[in-house]
Formats: sequence, C-alpha cells, structure tokens
Amino acid sequence: QVRLVESGGGLVQTGGSLRISCAASGSGFSLNAMEWHRQAPGNQRELVAIITSGGTTTYADSVKGRFTISRDNAKNTVYLQMNTLKPEDTAVYYCKGVVQIRDTTFNYWGQGTQVTVSS
Repeated sequence: QVRLVESGGGLVQTGGSLRISCAASGSGFSLNAMEWHRQAPGNQRELVAIITSGGTTTYADSVKGRFTISRDNAKNTVYLQMNTLKPEDTAVYYCKGVVQIRDTTFNYWGQGTQVTVSS
C-alpha cells in the first residue's frame, strides 16, 4: 500500500509565496510521474503541474512563471513552490503519484491541503 500525504498549505496574502509538499510512503514501489492538481469550490479539479521521473516539467498556463514543481527522489517527495500568489489560486491542492508496483501502474492521490490567498 502506498500513501501520499500533503503538507504546507495555509493562508497567504496576494503576492505572497507558499511551498507545499507531498511525501509518498510504503514499500515495494517506485514513483513515476508526480502531479499537482487543485480544486476550488464549485469548480472541477484541474491539473496544475507535472514532473516526470526524469525531471521534465509541465505547467498549466495559469501558473506558468509563478509556480515551480520539483522532486526529491531520495525522499519520495514532490514540492510545489508557489510565488506571486493570486486570490484565484485559492483551492485545495492535491498531489497524485503514478506508482509502479512490480509490473503494474497505479494512481494514488493525497488527501489535499488547503491554500487560501487573501485579497
């Protein structure tokens, strides 16, 4: 069983910065791509950023130039550095791990962490 746990969310003012983390734990697995998604009240969950096992990154247009996704493979942890935050970035942020266990790939989700940007 693999577990993903996010941390680091909170309340920040417009223009501020925040870094959220997602740590994967368990045994007998390897992490492929890691993703950050977010969901604001009344909205669908949307993809924010992806980082592959090789470190290639992709961002949603709405966060490009402001957010940076990174990973520490030794710690099985992915980070999202969020700068120049805007009220529209307010959402619950979820990490998703594409996990390889033996010959099968699974998607695991964390429980989410709230990010609130005040205007």
